Amino acid sequence: MTMSDHVKGKYDEAAGKTKEVVGSATGNERVEAEGKTQKLAGKARDAMGDIKEKAADAVEDLKDKMHKDSDK
Repeated sequence: MTMSDHVKGKYDEAAGKTKEVVGSATGNERVEAEGKTQKLAGKARDAMGDIKEKAADAVEDLKDKMHKDSDK
């Protein structure tokens, strides 16, 4: 699940950067702004993937600790 957040985030970053460059090169401020927005959204989605991974790891660590403590 988090891998798809990373993949989609990186895709949006790349697509946004492309739009930003094309908009800048052609003088199309709307396309340039859309690109910046899409690139920023991609970075946010990628960061969300990192957060989800860390949360899942923390839950697993807690489960392992609880299981280990119950074995005593």
